[in-house]
Amino acid sequence: MLYVLALLIGVIAGLRAMTAPAAIAWGAYLGWLPVADTWASFMGHWIAVGIFSILAIVELVTDQLPSTPSRKVPPQFGARILLGAFTGAVIGAIAGSTIGGLIAGAIGAVIGTLGGAEARSRLAAAFGKDPPAALIEDAVAIIGGLLIVAAVA
Repeated sequence: MLYVLALLIGVIAGLRAMTAPAAIAWGAYLGWLPVADTWASFMGHWIAVGIFSILAIVELVTDQLPSTPSRKVPPQFGARILLGAFTGAVIGAIAGSTIGGLIAGAIGAVIGTLGGAEARSRLAAAFGKDPPAALIEDAVAIIGGLLIVAAVA
């Protein structure tokens, strides 16, 4: 089951790169993710929560800017894969399977990046403009991230 959750947190990273680590940090901080005895214990520290939360908020704002590049260009795509792999590895670490979680998270990030781009473009076409589609994607990423973290608990 943890591999599925690692894959899903990777999907969230594909939608919003910084939302996935923010959700993981909050889950660890609140005690929902038992990472205290793993290499990922730092994710439960208030500093990690603060940094990842600020980065997630900045990403939500910058995503609305017309100058923001596509998530499919190499730097953005690569960042999403790395963050999906990282957050998947944190979930995997709970069960002592960091590498399995890392792989599942990376695969999820590819799915989330490509699938999210396609879904958003279709929603934007249906609405006739991008902002409503972007806000729906934001909500899916935030709520999805929280549900995934809660499911681990």
